[in-house]
Amino acid sequence: MWVNGYVSMGFVLVDKCSITQHGNLYSHLGLEFIHYLVELLRDDLSRRTLRSRAISSEVQVLAALGFYTSGSYQTYMGDTIGISQASISRCVSNVTKALVKQAPQFITFKRDPSSRELSYQEFQRVAGFPEVEGVLDCVQVAIKAPNSEDTSYVNRRGFHSVGCQLVCDARGLLLSAETHWPGGLKDTEVLERSAIYKQLQNNDKGWLLGDCRYPLRKWLMTPVTSPQTPAEFQYNLAHAATHEIVDRTFRAIQTRFRCLDSTKGYLQYSPERSSSILLACCVLHNASLQSGLDAWTMERTVPPEQHESLEQRPEERDSHAEELRKELILGHFS
Repeated sequence: MWVNGYVSMGFVLVDKCSITQHGNLYSHLGLEFIHYLVELLRDDLSRRTLRSRAISSEVQVLAALGFYTSGSYQTYMGDTIGISQASISRCVSNVTKALVKQAPQFITFKRDPSSRELSYQEFQRVAGFPEVEGVLDCVQVAIKAPNSEDTSYVNRRGFHSVGCQLVCDARGLLLSAETHWPGGLKDTEVLERSAIYKQLQNNDKGWLLGDCRYPLRKWLMTPVTSPQTPAEFQYNLAHAATHEIVDRTFRAIQTRFRCLDSTKGYLQYSPERSSSILLACCVLHNASLQSGLDAWTMERTVPPEQHESLEQRPEERDSHAEELRKELILGHFS
């Protein structure tokens, strides 16, 4: 219950100042959004705590948000509301499960004609690239080494991680978030095993934008590897400026939810639980955007990562996609 700027948590009142000190929750998310989350998740959280002296939904949400935004259980809110680190851990688990359950409602790729047309217009305003439905990338979130000798989670940079394939729109809203991939998989392998790949195989209009790590497909436009003409250079510039949206979006997610920021450490969980926490933060990102928060308010500035271009054998190349890209370059960038 919220009364005169205070949130009632069982027998405890926590004021706006306390919430601010708890992982900067107030500045990151705002009281109205935190209140919205409590009501959204209340039924699921109440069902998980039907026992004597159960921790209230308000406490569970605040404890979990404190972990997501700081990456640590040793938070000010734990002291303020008088619950142990073990209790905070249970709160994080409960809230994460409740948020993952909400993923299909908050992360959706609408492809009806009106949604497509709106997407085309919004992306074209960015840098003039036509008929874009979304921008695609695969990102890595550091985790502790699994207990087994499994090396499938060791990524190309040498640390253990889970891979997350993201697609977002021009506003930074996530259209797809598949968070369960072992970090050792190549981006192309993740793509080919993903739900979005199956969904777009027979796409006859519009495309995603992917960087040089991905294969060119009729539904996936990639940069020209060695541009020669002014039109090809212009195409690449427009592609880079548009594709950057997905990079900015994930940087903003990492900054708002610091438990995902590999520069601050790594998630101390199994790959499965780490993947759930990652998906929960993606749900929170979309829910916050839909509640009126800015996607990139919390974005941190980092130098862009340089990627090696995908080397394709001749038999792997898609001649139809190559012809389609040539037509696109001639028709819109020459």
